[in-house]
Amino acid sequence: MNEKPINLGFGNMMPPGRIVSIVNSDSAPTKRLIQEARDRKMLIDVTNGRKTRSIILADSDHVILSAIQPETVAQRLHTTDEEE
Repeated sequence: MNEKPINLGFGNMMPPGRIVSIVNSDSAPTKRLIQEARDRKMLIDVTNGRKTRSIILADSDHVILSAIQPETVAQRLHTTDEEE
């Protein structure tokens, strides 16, 4: 399977098949999710110091923080699916 990686912002890429969920970062449960991932050393921050706008949950149990809107990440993921 030769998946084209999707851009999570600032040149950071991820294989689309590893994404389980893309969520908005504004709620209290997602803030707890981020803290729990940080405590488990499973948090990856690719925001480059900018505001976190989306949280990507990976099948490896990693939590990835991105400065890109969840809708934009989903659109990039959908575009990658159509190309296959």
